[in-house]
Amino acid sequence: MSSTNRQMRLSERHVALVHRTISDPGPQLLDGFRPATESDFAETVAHIMRERPAGPLWLFGCGSLIWMPETAFEEKAKAVAHGWRRRFCLGWDYRFRGNREQPGLMMVLDRGGQCSGVVYRLPEVGLEAELDKLVRREMSMVPTAFPRRWINVVTAQGPLVALTFAMDRTSRRYITGLSEDELADVLATACGFRGSMAEYLLQTVSKLEELGFHDKSLWRLQERVAAKIEAAHAGAWSGTPEP
Repeated sequence: MSSTNRQMRLSERHVALVHRTISDPGPQLLDGFRPATESDFAETVAHIMRERPAGPLWLFGCGSLIWMPETAFEEKAKAVAHGWRRRFCLGWDYRFRGNREQPGLMMVLDRGGQCSGVVYRLPEVGLEAELDKLVRREMSMVPTAFPRRWINVVTAQGPLVALTFAMDRTSRRYITGLSEDELADVLATACGFRGSMAEYLLQTVSKLEELGFHDKSLWRLQERVAAKIEAAHAGAWSGTPEP
């Protein structure tokens, strides 16, 4: 079935049911971590500038970067990264899309399989400032659980080497072992000051479908999450998902 004929079950109505207005609680640090500093940001940008391959600097996004890019860009293209997959394995989020009572679990690149996404060609003029914005978004704590990496991706125009941020499996924040149903429980309830995990999932799957990428795992997950929200809010739900 083509993406134009597929209808997501998860909708803005589901997101509205789980949304809560939450004030930013500030950094929620785990033992052994500290807040990233101005020096950390500057050092990481400097490393990227020194490491960058010859030619344009490309950035690969597989999650929120495909629907909310942090940086300016001059060109974008669909891309596939072989040997990597998007996965909800970065835990636990007590701030951005989760809280202490209902922690969130963020999606990042992890090893294995293949991952569809988008590459962005960043502008040379003002590049360090754009990278600074990106690093501040991706690195709130030190040591970072998903450090910068250069990976090979394939586009319709040919192969590229792109900057990305991928899970460090040795990090204490690497979460594994959750069943799909347990993961759906997290995504159906967690909400932080930037919004809910349900919204994050909705935006990601919607954008992937728009791009022509059908992620079967995320598609099953959005159906499970929608069903759980409907069950938890039965009194406010009509029983028939909105078209």
